Amino acid sequence: MTAALPLRIFVIRHGQTAWTVSGQYTGTTDILLSPKGKLEAQYLRQSLRKYTFTSTFCSPLRRARQTCTLAGLATHAIVREDLTEWNNGCDEGLTPAQIQFARPGWRFFRDGPDGGESLEQIEHRADRCLADFARLQGNVAVFSHAHFCRVLAARWIHFPVSDAQHFLLDTASFGILSYEHNDPEMTAITLWNSAALDRRI
Repeated sequence: MTAALPLRIFVIRHGQTAWTVSGQYTGTTDILLSPKGKLEAQYLRQSLRKYTFTSTFCSPLRRARQTCTLAGLATHAIVREDLTEWNNGCDEGLTPAQIQFARPGWRFFRDGPDGGESLEQIEHRADRCLADFARLQGNVAVFSHAHFCRVLAARWIHFPVSDAQHFLLDTASFGILSYEHNDPEMTAITLWNSAALDRRI
């Protein structure tokens, strides 16, 4: 009998966009990668080529799908609607400074966006994704977005959504969610914010 492959979930953020440069919150706006974002995704391909993936999943938004394609994993990728970015509601396109001006003391992962998905809604969405991924084996690639990737990491280790603030994730970077000693009762983060591109360029 063939032994089961240890599960490792590669949580991968898309490459740079114009709004990641300007600092605008980008949720459901279907923005494309910038030229540098495309280059980041190509470097990401080099970082991921040493791994064999048994499954690949991708957000439906084009910046994630472009990254998945340029990283060389689009051929068998399954698009999942629930991997899309956190819906920012009325805060879409605003910068943190603009929101702070209107709502002093506001914090994204503590208070959530105005008119968008609540912390409870994003928690349930992340938990649903992780429950599905936990049934798989081997290396699983998940192309998504900054805030949602951070929530996936927090929820994998049973932290509240508010603790996602501690898991910074650069563009075209990834983390690996796994288990200690391959024990499903002992969720762990093996790697986090592994940058694919030298940030000096």
